[in-house]
Amino acid sequence: MHLHLLQHSPHRGPARLGDWLDSMGHSHTVFHLDQGELPPRPGEADALVVLDGPEGADPAPGWERRERKLIDRTLDGHTPLLGIGYGARLIAEALGATVSRGTHAETGWQAITLADESPFDLPERFEAFTWHRAIFGLPDDALSLGGSQASPLQGFAWDAGRVVGLLCHLEATPESVAAMLDHLPRPEGDARSPYRQDRAAMLEDGRRFDRLAPLLDRLMTQWLRRVRAA
Repeated sequence: MHLHLLQHSPHRGPARLGDWLDSMGHSHTVFHLDQGELPPRPGEADALVVLDGPEGADPAPGWERRERKLIDRTLDGHTPLLGIGYGARLIAEALGATVSRGTHAETGWQAITLADESPFDLPERFEAFTWHRAIFGLPDDALSLGGSQASPLQGFAWDAGRVVGLLCHLEATPESVAAMLDHLPRPEGDARSPYRQDRAAMLEDGRRFDRLAPLLDRLMTQWLRRVRAA
């Protein structure tokens, strides 16, 4: 399969996701929207991934309208669609769900509890990396994937699993987290949040990142398998 990936920041790239696609024999093209590249046309790839990006309320960049149109047309079609962080919020909004500011910022490692109705076979409880204040509601006809204490909805599946939105980050690596810490402002309210971690806590245990790898593999494999079977 060939996938198109939409990137919104030089410090929020595919991370482990790119390595996973290569290892599984899938080709991919990254469109650097933050560098002026235009989004691809609908239907030009076997699947579309919308990566993480800006969280603040800054004026929309020139590519946002084209990107939203691409998401709308992908939702109306049959192409599999995955959103991570900012990408998941764009998809949720396109499906009519409310996107809002959460009660607390959530940064670092958080425990995720799998929802009973989740269509994906993942552990009942696992750790994932988080970096957000903005959250979204569950779109109509979507199934929850689970949640954390601060964010009861950490992801959703829609259209029999063809469309997936993830607020948390299963693709995180030590390098990608270090890049975020070095170059990006922390989410609004992070300093006062009870659900925050400092740099040392995020990076001190590399085994946490190792444990993300099989979770990403399970989610991606099931997502693409569902699409092939449809």
